[in-house]
Amino acid sequence: MSKIRLSPSRVNDFSNCPQLYKYRAIDQLPEKISLDAERGTLVHSVLEDLFDAPVPDRTLQTAVDILPLRWREQLDAKTELESLVTDSKEWLDRAEALLQNYFDLEEPNSFEPTHRELHLEMELNDDVYLHGYVDRLDIASSGEVRIVDYKTGKAPKPAWEEKALFQLRVYALIYWRTTGVIPRLLQLIYLGSGQLLRNSPSETDLISTEKILLRISEEIEAAMNENKWTPRPSRLCDWCSFKSICPAFND
Repeated sequence: MSKIRLSPSRVNDFSNCPQLYKYRAIDQLPEKISLDAERGTLVHSVLEDLFDAPVPDRTLQTAVDILPLRWREQLDAKTELESLVTDSKEWLDRAEALLQNYFDLEEPNSFEPTHRELHLEMELNDDVYLHGYVDRLDIASSGEVRIVDYKTGKAPKPAWEEKALFQLRVYALIYWRTTGVIPRLLQLIYLGSGQLLRNSPSETDLISTEKILLRISEEIEAAMNENKWTPRPSRLCDWCSFKSICPAFND
């Protein structure tokens, strides 16, 4: 058996629905375009470019100026978006509103990010490779580390905050295991609602996260060995690209 490749996204897929995990990670089937995901890609790319500008120029106006250029590149790379986005002005206005929310939450001219789109990776064990891409990682002069992720949706309700933080705890675990340093702060920036979700992970938190990953990797290995991928129908199925072929909806 080849090594299992795990990321926070794939862990989330398997936890939500093993059948979805199979379609994405094993079969690697194509999916329909998600406009929400494309908007997220656009805003992420603008924020990444923003930190290439000199510190005094890291303003909302600079971000707004970058926006149409990045959108044109996105359209050129994925031409089918032209037919899906019927009102370009409305599309860019919504993206601009998300950028405005970002500037309400952070002052990008007040700090220098250490890493952007940082790839973190480690061998969880002999059979599992764990990795992920961090939107931003800041290291203060004191050595304290902050891991930051941008979300273009709305902040979760309190009951769902732990699930939302799991992604960043995976990143924190990899960083700790590879550098020996536990990140001081995990920060989710929700641009859709203009809110921050912050957490300071402990060693106990990260060990617990590691145990969860090991358990899920064992469940994935068992599913692969038995070729048994049990669907878990939920409200998420209405947005799933594979509903038409899923055994939960097709006898």
